[in-house]
Amino acid sequence: MGRVTTREKVLRVRDGVVSERVDTLVVEEPLEVRLNGEPLSVTMRTPGNDFDLAAGFLVSEGVVARAADIAAIRYCAGATEDGVNTYNVLDVTLAPGVAVPRASLERNFYTTSSCGLCGKASLEAVRTTSRWSVADDPVRIEGRTFAAMPDRLREAQRVFERTGGLHAAGLFDAEGRLLALREDVGRHNAVDKLVGWAVREDRLPLRGGTLMVSGRASFELAQKAVMAGMPVLAAVSAPSSLAVDLAADAGLTLVGFLRGASMNVYAGRHRVVLEQDAAAPTPAAASG
Repeated sequence: MGRVTTREKVLRVRDGVVSERVDTLVVEEPLEVRLNGEPLSVTMRTPGNDFDLAAGFLVSEGVVARAADIAAIRYCAGATEDGVNTYNVLDVTLAPGVAVPRASLERNFYTTSSCGLCGKASLEAVRTTSRWSVADDPVRIEGRTFAAMPDRLREAQRVFERTGGLHAAGLFDAEGRLLALREDVGRHNAVDKLVGWAVREDRLPLRGGTLMVSGRASFELAQKAVMAGMPVLAAVSAPSSLAVDLAADAGLTLVGFLRGASMNVYAGRHRVVLEQDAAAPTPAAASG
């Protein structure tokens, strides 16, 4: 398995004082994903949970939705000059009867760690129809539960504590319990690893679940939440306009700038329960 971190010498300057030290960096390496032996995609990722990453990516593409859809995932022989496996190429074999997405294979797009949409023919190509609807999910979450999520996510980021250079994606239940967490140099990879864990555990759809991400909420992350059946997406930073549009269309609750007790609710307000909601008079009481 590849290394998650590495050590490098750096020149440190603090208030005019210069010193040398060894710093811990997060590793970023390419991962080629093949589907039934044919190249599908290349992504720059942090090694670790690669099988989850591949499975989650296939959920986002609408190829698989349960563990039984995948017959096998295995590393292919890497090719360093000395024959050592780099663990940077893996092949996913679909179960008999699961359709191979020919358009995706022909697209053979390149994905960077900062932009999972690079190389897509058009925005419409990623508006894949989900197998589940999040619009009818009745979950409601209290504002104080949202407020605790960022700290709980950060506390669970073991590699981030050592490097300061990783995104995180966490799955929370309606009571704010952290059920699973994945880290990666790419925010979309972290989400794919989380969704991949869920599909390999046959947990999809993730009814009542909140996807909490450590960065911004892009269109792609909103799409991944919808494809996994998660009704809520929360981010510590801003959403994009397309993420808001998709959330409104799909019935996804989208929360941005979630920092302590502060947040912006961009879509799906009905799932967010605030103290002022309980204090507000009912229509009957107000009219009486």
